[in-house]
Amino acid sequence: MHRSQGKTPVNTSFFYGWIIVAISALSLFFSGPGQTYSISVFINAYITDLGWSRSLISSIYSLASLTAGLSLFMMGRLIDRYGQRQMSAVIGLCLGLACLWNSTLLGPLWIFVGFFMLRLFGQGSMTLIPSTLVPQWFIQKRGRAFSIMALGGFASSSFIPLFNVWMIQTWDLRVTWWVWGGLLILLFTPLTYYFTVNKPEDVGLSPDGDSPKIVKSPESFPIDKKKDIIDTEINWTLAEAKKTRTFWFILLAAAVPALINTGLTFHLISILGERGISPLNSAFILTLMALVGFPVSFLAGFILERVKTNYALAFVFLGEIMVLLTLQGVDSQLSVIVFGLMWGFVVGFEQITLNLIWPNYYGRRHLGSIRGIASSVMIIGAALGPLPLGIAFDQWGGYTEVLYLMIVFPLLGLVAALISPSPNSNERSK
Repeated sequence: MHRSQGKTPVNTSFFYGWIIVAISALSLFFSGPGQTYSISVFINAYITDLGWSRSLISSIYSLASLTAGLSLFMMGRLIDRYGQRQMSAVIGLCLGLACLWNSTLLGPLWIFVGFFMLRLFGQGSMTLIPSTLVPQWFIQKRGRAFSIMALGGFASSSFIPLFNVWMIQTWDLRVTWWVWGGLLILLFTPLTYYFTVNKPEDVGLSPDGDSPKIVKSPESFPIDKKKDIIDTEINWTLAEAKKTRTFWFILLAAAVPALINTGLTFHLISILGERGISPLNSAFILTLMALVGFPVSFLAGFILERVKTNYALAFVFLGEIMVLLTLQGVDSQLSVIVFGLMWGFVVGFEQITLNLIWPNYYGRRHLGSIRGIASSVMIIGAALGPLPLGIAFDQWGGYTEVLYLMIVFPLLGLVAALISPSPNSNERSK
């Protein structure tokens, strides 16, 4: 369904694309109920109310995350067919219903379905839609548009964990899920349906707010200039990329942060709880991470213009090793803050590095198919992350041993990054 040519939902004195950025940021914020930083706050309540083991709840969550992640290709096709406006409203409604579903605890299968819906509609689809909507509206200003959009994600990860802890302690987990379900159904869904426009051309506009005659896209350059631009970048197909050793090593490297970060986030309240840190202070660490990660992500963008991307990725893995070692020494409020600051710095740097390495190495023309493989591997890593920690807690009654063992993963990532320079164009002919 398209809006009438020449009509935006509201008249603005500035380019309507910035309203689209705001709606996209709101989508990232409301993806929060399906993100690990939100769900992790509920885990101890689930274990207490249901009497389940930590390894059981970790296994259910991991299987649900994996199943949801591998189903995302379907959402991509639906977005292409029906557009972001309709799909955003439908997915917002579905996520709201998923929250209401999770307010009822009726057994392992019920919880699995609930986690699956949260991950598919929240963590997956509510982040996929804005990442496909904003590029429709911006070409030259796409970078700054994405940076502003990211504010929604950082606001979500800084606010929602603390809000969930307060709601659960003040009322209970059921009321908390009702609140999120109500906000998604009654607030987000009508807002996104009313304000979203799929493409600027649908309302007589052009990307970046330019006149239709002077849209700055690669196709609009003179033919000699276009040739110069094309010649500066080698674009690999997925088949060609898969023939390079670097492709497989970077895939391994991409899975490690997803595994480590999801595992730590999922069990964070329990890990810090055995060190005497309260649930509220533990949730504050997730907020602190977001506050640190946002400025670091901007800093990383400038650094990566001057440093080889695989060296920056190696630095990320050194940081992850330091994070795991620092977590072992947490025994006070000061030390937990130091841990949160360090973790936030590493995550902020990591997000930019992992986003840049694929286009830096393999170009933009076939980036979707290449990133699709990378996203699947990262989803598998995230799905498996909570398992070793949950099993270790049930077997050993704590996390000390498994946290030391998990250092093996960033060590492997460090080696993979160091031996993975930008692929040589000669490898395409092999």
